[in-house]
Amino acid sequence: MRMNQIIEISIPQLLLALLFIVIAQVTSLVHKLGLNRDITVGTVRTVSQLFVMGYALTFIFGAQNPWLTLGIFVVMVFSAVFIIRGRVKEKQIAYEIPTFLTMLSSYFLTALFVSWLVIGVHPWWEPRYFIPTAGMVIGNSMSALAISIERLFSQMRQQREVVEMKLCLGANYKEASRDIFKGAVKAGMIPSINAMMGVGLVFIPGMMSGQILAGADPLIAIRYQIVVMFMLVGSTAISTIIVTLIIRRRCFGESEELLVSAE
Repeated sequence: MRMNQIIEISIPQLLLALLFIVIAQVTSLVHKLGLNRDITVGTVRTVSQLFVMGYALTFIFGAQNPWLTLGIFVVMVFSAVFIIRGRVKEKQIAYEIPTFLTMLSSYFLTALFVSWLVIGVHPWWEPRYFIPTAGMVIGNSMSALAISIERLFSQMRQQREVVEMKLCLGANYKEASRDIFKGAVKAGMIPSINAMMGVGLVFIPGMMSGQILAGADPLIAIRYQIVVMFMLVGSTAISTIIVTLIIRRRCFGESEELLVSAE
C-alpha cells in the first residue's frame, strides 16, 4: 500500500464499530448508570450530524462561495451557544447574546488569522481551510466557556455572603468577585493547557492523525498541529476572559449590588 493511499471504510466495517457502543450500553445496564438513553441519542446524533456535515461540506467545497462559508460559520457558532445553554442551567442572568457575539467575533478573527496569515491561504475564506480551522476553535473553546460560565455562576451563589460582605466594606464589584473570576477563567483554560502538555507524548491529536491517515508527511502534519495547539490556547483565553468579564458585570446591578440569588 502506498503512503498516500487512503483505505476506505465500508458500511459493514462502520457497523462493526458499533461494538464499542454495545459495550458502553451493557456497562450502563449492568451497573445501573442510567446512561443508556444518552448513549443512544449521542450515537444517533453523531452518525446523522456527521453525515449531514459531510454532504454539506462536499457542496460547500464545490460552490466556492464566501457567503456560504461564512453562513456555515455563523450556524456553527450559534449551535455552540445552544449547547452551552444546555449545559449551563442559568435562568436569572442573561448570558447567551454576549456569549454569541464574543464567540462570533473572536473565533472569526482567529480563523482568519490562521488561515490567511499563518497558513497563507488565498482567498482567506477557502472553505477547505477556513471551516475546519473555525470548527476546531469553536469545539475546543465551547467546552472551556461552558466550564467557566458554570463555575462563575456556581461560585457566585456559593460565596454570595462573602461577596456581599466585601461590597459592604467598600469594595467594588471587581474587587469583590476577583477570586471567583480568576477561578472561573482558570477552570476553563486548564484543559487546553493540559492538552499542550501531553500532545505528541500521551496522544496524537485529531488533525495530525487525520493528515497522517490521509497520507501527508508526518513532519508537515506536525507543523499544522503546532499551529492548531497554539491557536486553541489563544482563542480559549480570549473568549473565556471576555465572556466571563461581561457575565460577571451582569451579575451586579447599576449600584453594584449582587443580583445572583442564593441557591
